[in-house]
Amino acid sequence: MRASEIRAMSEDQRAKRMNELGEELARLNMQRHAGRLEKPSELIKAKRDMARLMTVERELDAAKESEGS
Repeated sequence: MRASEIRAMSEDQRAKRMNELGEELARLNMQRHAGRLEKPSELIKAKRDMARLMTVERELDAAKESEGS
C-alpha cells in the first residue's frame, strides 16, 4: 500500500484498515511464535503498511492542528 493510496482514503477507511492490519499482525505474530509462519515477508509487509498508515495519520493530524491555529 502506497502513502498516496492511504491519503486518498477517508478517515473511516483508514481506521478500518488500521484495525485490519492490527488483527493481521497479531495473527502473523502468533504463527511466527508457533513456528508455522510460511512467509516471513508477510509479517514485514504488514508492519510496513501499519507504519505508513500511522505516519500519514500523524501528518494529517499535524496539518489539521496547524490550520486550526
